[in-house]
Amino acid sequence: MSAEKPQHNSMRYDLQIIASWIDPGSHVLDLGCGSGELLRFLINNKQVRGSGIELEENKVASCIEKGLTVLQGDINAEVPDYPEQTFDYVILSQTLQQVYAPDTLIRAIMRIGKRGIVSFPNFSHWACRMQLLSTGYAPVTKQLPYQWYNTPNIRVITIKDFRKFIYDVGLKILKEVAINTHSQNRYGKIIKFLPNIRATYGIFLIGN
Repeated sequence: MSAEKPQHNSMRYDLQIIASWIDPGSHVLDLGCGSGELLRFLINNKQVRGSGIELEENKVASCIEKGLTVLQGDINAEVPDYPEQTFDYVILSQTLQQVYAPDTLIRAIMRIGKRGIVSFPNFSHWACRMQLLSTGYAPVTKQLPYQWYNTPNIRVITIKDFRKFIYDVGLKILKEVAINTHSQNRYGKIIKFLPNIRATYGIFLIGN
């Protein structure tokens, strides 16, 4: 499986790409792991030693039903308890925009993991820009489907913002992919030309 042509299309497209970056047999921690879709795939298909942290009780119950090792808790509170370099990969998929102190969390991820993988919706996509320009209201899209007053997303992140942040804090971008998705995010394509405008999501592999 390659980043350009992920094949496991029962998962979200960004998760397909993330899975393609994970080496077989790795030790993986999935932060905000949801119902365990990615973890189960990695364990079954790449023989990883995988665990997760998830805040929502019903999603944790779903993970446990699948036989996954998942802790219910706040990732901001739980991550600092892990020893240094415990994991080969720490994954934060479509969760960064909901984190109160993203800089602290990213640093903690890179303390406990050899590599971090982060994906997030790109707020500078052309549809967001056009909605704000033409209507004057906060954008609502398939990737950002909430109104300003009920959204769990407390951060506005663009691909360029995240790239600059990683360099500013002295980390390294090892891989970077921008994507567009459709059909409930199960399918998509890599965006190479003007990704900050044309991509709906950014995915980064980062290291020290």
